[in-house]
Amino acid sequence: MKNPIIPPGELDHSLYTREIYCLYEIAKALNAALDLTKSLHAVLSILSKFLGMSRATVSILNPLSSEISIEVAHDLSPEAKRRGKYRLGEGITGRVVQTGEPAIIPRISQEPLFLNKTRSRKNLEKEDISFICVPIKIGKNTIGALSVDRLFGNDISLEEDLRFLTIIAALIAETVNKVQHLNREKEKLLDENLRLHKELTEKYQIENIIGSSRPMREVYEMIHKVAESNATVLIRGESGTGKELVANAIHYRSLRARKPFIKVNCAALPETLLESELFGYEKGAFTGANALKLGRFERAHGGTLFLDEIGDLNPSIQAKLLRVIQEKEIDRLGGRQPIPVDVRIITATHQNLEKAVEEKRFREDLYYRLNVFPIYLPPLRERRTDILLLAEFFLEKYNQEHRKNIRRISTPAIDLLMEYHWPGNVRELQNCMERAVLICEEDAIKSHHLPPTLQTAESSNTRTKLSFDQAVEAFEKEMIIEALKKTNGISSRAAEELEITQRIINYKIAKYGIEPRRFKVK
Repeated sequence: MKNPIIPPGELDHSLYTREIYCLYEIAKALNAALDLTKSLHAVLSILSKFLGMSRATVSILNPLSSEISIEVAHDLSPEAKRRGKYRLGEGITGRVVQTGEPAIIPRISQEPLFLNKTRSRKNLEKEDISFICVPIKIGKNTIGALSVDRLFGNDISLEEDLRFLTIIAALIAETVNKVQHLNREKEKLLDENLRLHKELTEKYQIENIIGSSRPMREVYEMIHKVAESNATVLIRGESGTGKELVANAIHYRSLRARKPFIKVNCAALPETLLESELFGYEKGAFTGANALKLGRFERAHGGTLFLDEIGDLNPSIQAKLLRVIQEKEIDRLGGRQPIPVDVRIITATHQNLEKAVEEKRFREDLYYRLNVFPIYLPPLRERRTDILLLAEFFLEKYNQEHRKNIRRISTPAIDLLMEYHWPGNVRELQNCMERAVLICEEDAIKSHHLPPTLQTAESSNTRTKLSFDQAVEAFEKEMIIEALKKTNGISSRAAEELEITQRIINYKIAKYGIEPRRFKVK
């Protein structure tokens, strides 16, 4: 049986055959609508080639501006296409889109509503041209219009053309709807993918390690240098300086970023459990080993293993760790065959490993294996310019967490933060700011919101003990400064804020050497 879809000219030249063939070709073009604009160009070209419909256009309504403009055109110059813009209700195209009803103009030369905005019909009064315009609808909404020019003739049925173009407009609308739906789904997936990637990147990027001091800039430089290598890293620094954050930053900037990042705190696990946690065990290896357990090394295969507080490892595990680094394989407890592992090792410690090596508490050969690329994290007292940055970061964090609206840290409170020696480093500052946010019921953190340890000479080693009169004066000075900040340095308004007279505030300002102009916002 022969294919009924036959190109015109081979068997039958009837209009019916041409229309069937056109529908077939148009459906093929629209089904391949990976590029909707390209498909619509193909549709208009088919209408022109096989049905003699010239100057075919697809116009689309912009719902925000209510402007209708030609999206795709055939037999129109780019300049003519740019000129083809209509308002809703303007001209034939504007009315079709506004009403959702098709229109037939037998002779455009006799139709005053035909505007010829494209100026593509050079001799409008002499040309015997018909114009057909049908709406493109998705549901009840008209999104645009399909229009064509036809040479007027008694042998041409404009009603038949209208019927055929209405079918084509419906096919276009269905395709547009499908493409829009697919694009929305793609955008959703892309947005979700970008959101998750952004969250992961932001959580572990270097910028999350707060600090702009020179020692911290050196740390950032070291992270950049080592991140993309497979070198073993040893992070040194006191407790609370942020060693785990640095380990995170190295892993998530490395070539292993999409692989596991497994953490082990060597000081938090009993010696009896640490070995099985690191290397795993076979079923029946010991009493209670009822199933195979993968160790942290196996779980980190292809990625990074972070061993925190490495200085607390006992000699037996130190020897096994050395073998893993040298041989790239582990032995499960109760296992008979070594298991190859591909793991990058990052370690951290607050201990003096050199002293531990001298005292034979830490293997010298392991020390040199781990100390390939050391990174030193300075204590907070050595990066005082970062204290305020960190304090403001924690203020914002705990504002959100505890639903507070504390806007700033007062000057006397900043002085206390800057003068304290921070034995607990960043972790202590974080706890201090959380406590202050919880206590504070005002719009600023003040000195009395900070822990007592920050306000005693014994803890800071920098402040002298205040007498009662000195403490009162310090409190008065703080209140005046806060009032001047609120009132843009205007002392009369600050006096009203404090409910004192202008004379008294002027006296106190002179007594404490306060300069109101410093608090004017420029």
